[in-house]
Amino acid sequence: MTSPEMKKPAGEIIFAKGNLIELVHEPQPDGRVFEKARRAPGVRLIIADKQNQKVLLTKEFRKELNAWDYRLPGGKVFDALDEYEAFRATGQDIAIAAEKKAREESVEEAGIAITQLREFKKSILGATMEWDLHVYEALEWRAAENGQQLEDGEEIEADGWFPYDEVVEKILNGEMQEERIALILLQWINQQKKEA
Repeated sequence: MTSPEMKKPAGEIIFAKGNLIELVHEPQPDGRVFEKARRAPGVRLIIADKQNQKVLLTKEFRKELNAWDYRLPGGKVFDALDEYEAFRATGQDIAIAAEKKAREESVEEAGIAITQLREFKKSILGATMEWDLHVYEALEWRAAENGQQLEDGEEIEADGWFPYDEVVEKILNGEMQEERIALILLQWINQQKKEA
């Protein structure tokens, strides 16, 4: 934990800090204090075979669920809050780091090397919990030379190419439990169907 009075730019006061999450007070002009938690952002990847109308879903064992869950490949942009704060201090656009991490996570979790991508949407969690997820669409990709390169402790299967309608079914019946990402994937699939 850091000192309770460690100050941040723009009047923020960090009153507790761990490796991944910090608790922030923002004094308001009327004397009230707005409180929020902050976590470094994450990335998720939509990797699709548009010709055959299929999406790659990973199947990952999640400790918080004590179960397997279908997910989009992805992860943290920074492994520690200090790394995130150091990056923010440079004034660079977070998109630079997020895009780099998206490419790395694609190889690690899915065994896919992305040659071109674009940000489809940014998911903002809420006012009292700052934890953005940047969702990218792989526009051009190929199988990575060495396949998946999982980190120690990760249990992820990445061989599931599912038709769009089956993905929608998995979302609606609760097999994909990261709900805010599931909603974005539904929006993406809907857009693909309109453009077809």
